[in-house]
Amino acid sequence: MELWLANPRGYCAGVDRAIDIVELALDLYGAPIYVRHEIVHNQHVVEALRVRGAVFVEEIAEVPEGATVIFSAHGVSPEIRAQSAARRLRAIDATCPLVTKVHLEALRYAAQGNWLILVGHAGHPEVEGTLGEAPERTTLVQTVADAERVSVPDPERVAYLTQTTLSVDETREVLEALRRRFPAIRGPARDDICYATQNRQNAIKELAQRCDLVLVVGSPISSNSKRLAEVARSCGAEAYRIDSAKELDPRWLAGKRAVGVTSGASTPEHLVHDLLQALEAHGAGAARTLTVTEESVVFQLPSDLARELRASGRADELLARHGRTMPTR
Repeated sequence: MELWLANPRGYCAGVDRAIDIVELALDLYGAPIYVRHEIVHNQHVVEALRVRGAVFVEEIAEVPEGATVIFSAHGVSPEIRAQSAARRLRAIDATCPLVTKVHLEALRYAAQGNWLILVGHAGHPEVEGTLGEAPERTTLVQTVADAERVSVPDPERVAYLTQTTLSVDETREVLEALRRRFPAIRGPARDDICYATQNRQNAIKELAQRCDLVLVVGSPISSNSKRLAEVARSCGAEAYRIDSAKELDPRWLAGKRAVGVTSGASTPEHLVHDLLQALEAHGAGAARTLTVTEESVVFQLPSDLARELRASGRADELLARHGRTMPTR
């Protein structure tokens, strides 16, 4: 049984940055460090940080006044920022820069008098944060059917935004429906679907062409991991999203010629290695890498955290642990 490993896979630059921010804050300030919502959607990551002293909360009211709070990679609304200021919290923003881009687009389109249509999944933290930028003039659309029936006050003044972790193909269908219904609709110059989401979906399409079974390592609450499995199925492969090697069902392997493995953008690499070992124990050959594109994106740390690292005199020591260097002033 052939075994193929997708590249790129796993941590994206935004997730890598967010985890580094929590760990550096723990190094710099000591425990506890409070994190509003799970820093990324993976319980293995969250538990490892919890052991170090991170405290995950859903409401700002749970954070003691004057404490340090980190906003997760998914972003937060202006209301959450105001609540943090009211409690005199030291707030460190770990929002992925690509999510921040969507927030800024929402503010710009709203200021221009447009009604906003946000394509995304209800209840997702990223969507909640983006909705909070202009809640009085934003409508959430989740499906093509929603796009076919959504109404806006003025069809000549409407703009769209998308959640960054959606399926590229699924989003294309929704946007086609919106453009057909609202020919004047505005949108960002570049798609909001993040580079890592798109790269991982492109890679899994290649896996699905070579493999009759595709396994995606990712959390059950990870939107991008669930989309990866859906993309593989849409290409004709049998596909499952699993949290770890413990969820591998040997019955899936019966009669399979080739198995492909990838992982979501918030999945630690050690979980992928565990799955490869489990597959080899069930008769798979040594894993071969299928490279679709190379990634070199690195997002810098928040300026306020970088400034305090400099002031601590320990910047080089702490950053070296994470393979980072101090950004240019």
